[in-house]
Amino acid sequence: MNIAELARLIENLVRLGTIEAVQMQPPRVKVKSGSIVTAWRPWLSLRAGADREWDPPTVGEQVVLLSPSGLLAQGIAITGLFSDLIPANGDREGLHRRTYRDGAVIEYDSIDHRLRAILPEGGVTDLTSTGGINIVGPINHTGDYTQEGNQTVTGKVTVSEDVVAGANGISLVKHRTSGVTPGPGNSGAPVP
Repeated sequence: MNIAELARLIENLVRLGTIEAVQMQPPRVKVKSGSIVTAWRPWLSLRAGADREWDPPTVGEQVVLLSPSGLLAQGIAITGLFSDLIPANGDREGLHRRTYRDGAVIEYDSIDHRLRAILPEGGVTDLTSTGGINIVGPINHTGDYTQEGNQTVTGKVTVSEDVVAGANGISLVKHRTSGVTPGPGNSGAPVP
């Protein structure tokens, strides 16, 4: 092996580059580093075993190309480098933030102790948990609420306007009972 060949292998051990193209199946990328564009190479994921994470890189994302023995044909793209083209999406300690291409953001701030999920206009959240959902703490809800199934409440229910029950639309506020003579007496217990 001559000096030029050895120098080329050493230079190819670790290279900076950007994603040139992305292929979903099998998951591979082409990396551009200087004037070189690699063949399809795998990218590093956080997990790829019984527990797996799918998060394909995007074109233009900066990567490190790690090539064992200096052979680009064995290269692996290591993602996660911020660049001038794609800057960091956070600016302070204690913030773990995930920003998606459509503008959705999921973040946890370990200093302010706040978990947030913000979806773009028209975004929908689906949560399936057949074993149940347990929430401990006050809930503040803005918007309409629709429920299917029974509801059990332990404690007092306070309503600011009215409660309307049944298909007949019987109002708790406006409901009048027929056959009762007005006066100082009390009506009987509700009829089940």
